[in-house]
Amino acid sequence: MKIVEYIPILKPRPVDAHKDDFGKVCIIAGSVGFSGAAALAGKAALRSGAGLVRVAVPKSILPIVASIEPSYTTIPLDEDAAGRISKKAMNKILDILPENDCIAVGCGIGTSGDLGLMLLTLIAQENLKMVIDADGLNNLAAIQNWQNNAKANIILTPHPGEMKRLWPSVMREAMPPDRTSQAVQLAQKTGTIVVLKGAGTVVTDGKSLYINKTGNPGMATAGAGDVLTGCIAAALGQQLSSFDAAVLGVYIHGLAGDIAAQRFGQVSLIATDIIDSLGQAFMKHSG
Repeated sequence: MKIVEYIPILKPRPVDAHKDDFGKVCIIAGSVGFSGAAALAGKAALRSGAGLVRVAVPKSILPIVASIEPSYTTIPLDEDAAGRISKKAMNKILDILPENDCIAVGCGIGTSGDLGLMLLTLIAQENLKMVIDADGLNNLAAIQNWQNNAKANIILTPHPGEMKRLWPSVMREAMPPDRTSQAVQLAQKTGTIVVLKGAGTVVTDGKSLYINKTGNPGMATAGAGDVLTGCIAAALGQQLSSFDAAVLGVYIHGLAGDIAAQRFGQVSLIATDIIDSLGQAFMKHSG
């Protein structure tokens, strides 16, 4: 196993740069009651350097999501009776994939049979770069051997509870007690990059291993995972490899959390404080 300590750095921006040079990111997220998850991921992707961010959400929550941040655009999706993305939205989602450099899916979407089918369809798209978080993982966890359908370049970002749910969907062996083994074995079995969140977040492709050293307990707050999804998706859209995008996203997210904690304290830290500190984190990291 190769231990990685180097943190990738984004390339300097040329003077004649255009927004298309820094990645077009689509975030498929949200449901009734969880509009904030979509907005947090979208805003974090913008603050992490994405040139263009589109947030695709159930149409009933679109006005809420759009009102939170004017710098991303929004895409209305068909929804079911509970306000979750429905199977009727699938054709529109497939139509917008070629317009984006990568996608992120899962933040606040809920779980349903339709959403499970959506995830299966998306992971089957060859050469699609994608981040799967939160309820995206929970929908996959309900599908046995979903990895056999996977052709996309996938980054999985489970927290320990999501890892526990995801594990039996692809593994016959009992889940080992240590986090590193969990992440490495899941990455090897599924052919994905695994980001196992928590104190000392583990990033691995099954061959290389990075253990994060930034972050603090104040980041154990609602929405922080949605921010991380946006950070990683933005790095992926800026043409980093999937592994490097995951490492940079995790490191910068934690560093921004440390900067925010210095300002607000760990007790009062909330997810938007992390987003607001991303600029300082990138400046500090780039030196």
